[in-house]
Amino acid sequence: MLSKLELKRQLLHILVGLVTVLLLYLDILSAFSIFLLILIGFLLSFLVKRKIRLPVLDWFLRNFERPEQLDTLPGKGTLFFFIGSLLVLKLFDKDIALASIMVLTFGDSVSHIFGAKFGRLQNFFNGKSRKLYEGTLMGFLAGFGGAVLFVSFPLAFVGSFTAMVAEVIKIDFNDKTLDDNIVVPLVAGTVMFLMRTFL
Repeated sequence: MLSKLELKRQLLHILVGLVTVLLLYLDILSAFSIFLLILIGFLLSFLVKRKIRLPVLDWFLRNFERPEQLDTLPGKGTLFFFIGSLLVLKLFDKDIALASIMVLTFGDSVSHIFGAKFGRLQNFFNGKSRKLYEGTLMGFLAGFGGAVLFVSFPLAFVGSFTAMVAEVIKIDFNDKTLDDNIVVPLVAGTVMFLMRTFL
């Protein structure tokens, strides 16, 4: 079941992703400016956690944040989206980085929306996961559609496919599950980079 909050969160995720990619493509936004946004974001998150009210941010958090995140890391989804974006920008060529961010933008959100609305088949990689195969398939197709704007058909296809498979699998690091906003773009970018380098 897709709640109104989750639908709003996923639509905001797509909007943030599209604006980020457009600004990066036009060279209005750079890796350094994203780094500064991350630092400012962590500072604002710290202030919110200390119960300091910041009017515009407070409205966004009330309307888009999961209640459980308000006491741990407010704005976590957006922060990790930008961390994942910064990593691929620093590791890969611009076209691969932008394609990876598009896989994250569309693949992650569409898989949640479509899976919650129409999904029936449970993911067997992680029985506790809420991710369903129908959502993963649609997320792959949506991510591929976004990535192919920046890289060749084969790179976009395999990059999106492997990233969405990685999103389904629970990946732990030091007893913490890695956030898919980091896993998805890194897997997509790495696969596309390796294909371009060695094939």
